[in-house]
Amino acid sequence: MAPLRSFDAFAKPIDGIRERSVTGGIITLLASATAGLLLLSQIIVYLQVQTRHSMHLADSVPSVLFNNASPKKLLGHRIPLRVHVTFPHLHCSALDYSHDGNALSSGKFEHYHKAPFTFTKRKPTVSEYKESTKNGVENNRAIEKKRSEGCTLLGTLQVPRVGGTISVSVSPDAWRRATSLLSFGVDPSKDPDPFHGKMPNVTHLIHDITFGAPFPPGDNPLQKTHHVMDNESGVALANVAVKLVPTTYKRTFYAAKETYQASVSRHIVQPETLAAQRSALLPGLLITYDFTPLAVRHVESRENWFVFLSSLVGIVGGVFVTVGLVTGCLVNSVQSVAKKMD
Repeated sequence: MAPLRSFDAFAKPIDGIRERSVTGGIITLLASATAGLLLLSQIIVYLQVQTRHSMHLADSVPSVLFNNASPKKLLGHRIPLRVHVTFPHLHCSALDYSHDGNALSSGKFEHYHKAPFTFTKRKPTVSEYKESTKNGVENNRAIEKKRSEGCTLLGTLQVPRVGGTISVSVSPDAWRRATSLLSFGVDPSKDPDPFHGKMPNVTHLIHDITFGAPFPPGDNPLQKTHHVMDNESGVALANVAVKLVPTTYKRTFYAAKETYQASVSRHIVQPETLAAQRSALLPGLLITYDFTPLAVRHVESRENWFVFLSSLVGIVGGVFVTVGLVTGCLVNSVQSVAKKMD
């Protein structure tokens, strides 16, 4: 065992020879405070999340053409599309909706979208009516009478991962009736007129339209969006174009999540433009969506635990070693100068 002593790099000074001083105590306290501050800053840096973005080509997923395919076969081919829209001045009997041209009024919508993945129409709640009209002054009793003239569309569809359209508009029958009354003064229907001899006001509020799972770090541009038809007739078409960017969202200690970020552009098409173009589109809301060929990977991570531990050890040891070297140099320099002066 005795030969091993020659390899001891941590030689211990003898207690009787070690000298303690006030200056050494001050230097030790300063070194400890510096090490503590560096240690705290390193912990703060470790707790911060590092975000990395990368782009790559999106995976090619063929669309399943058959509506009666099994749910297992549809896995990965379809995404949920959630819609929540309120038309405060359009009665539910005069509201129509469609997906890729398959309208409720034609009976095709229910053929391709069966419960529970479908839309429902109902009378808006008091809060929905207040939000859609931006009217918080009227009391609930007055709103209770008016909200029966409105309609809220709510539901979730399973749509293929290819481009498509969603339309929420005046129904064809209601539109023909309104134009017939205004143009010729003839009402082809015996039912009560929901528009009271006026053109239908298609002002609406998009509470929420979400494609797939929501992307937590980003905002959804299709939330709380108000389209006010401020012309005299209240008739117009809100044309909304949506570009969906497939995004993989990965957090520390969590599994990767497939989401979609949306880039939205919108404009209001006036009735004069629709008439001049002889468009078959009816007043209301038209959403055209498509998927980009590029996908984004969003990764949130922290520094490796072993790197963090190595940094802590290096900080504590490095501070005291550095202070010891500097102190030794200063002491030796002072002693050398003192000897020369003597």
